[in-house]
Formats: sequence, structure tokens, C-alpha cells
Amino acid sequence: MNKLVAVLFVIGLAGMAAFAVFAVRAGGAFGGGWGDLRPIMPFVIGGLVVVGGLTGVLMWLAFYSSRKGYDDPFDLDEPQD
Repeated sequence: MNKLVAVLFVIGLAGMAAFAVFAVRAGGAFGGGWGDLRPIMPFVIGGLVVVGGLTGVLMWLAFYSSRKGYDDPFDLDEPQD
């Protein structure tokens, strides 16, 4: 079973790599090629940085609230200190 999973994983990884090569080669054939993307690259990179930062902050908040006990259910029958 483990060998089957490993073989399927390698086949899937090879398929994704083949698609990436195809996409890069086909993308160079449209319009002016990859040179036309140079003016918008700062916006693409900035967007990736902002999305990555937001993802990190939200994950930190989720783990912080979990560790501090803010996610624990409130029990009305339990006496308060």
C-alpha cells in the first residue's frame, strides 16, 4: 500500500512539473512574452507579501486564542471563582 501511495505521489508530482513547464513555455508565446509582465511585478510581489503577512497574523491569532483558553466553551452550571 505504501509503495502505491509513493508511486502515485511521484506520478502526480511529475504531472505538476510537466504542467508548470507547459505553462511557462505557453505564457512566453502570448503578446510580448514575459517582458510585458515587468511593469506589474511590484504589485504582484506586494500582493503576495500582504497576503502572506495576513495569513501569518490570522494563524497567530487563532493559536494565541486557543492557547489562552478563549476558545473553551462557557459552562453556565460551573461556579465562577
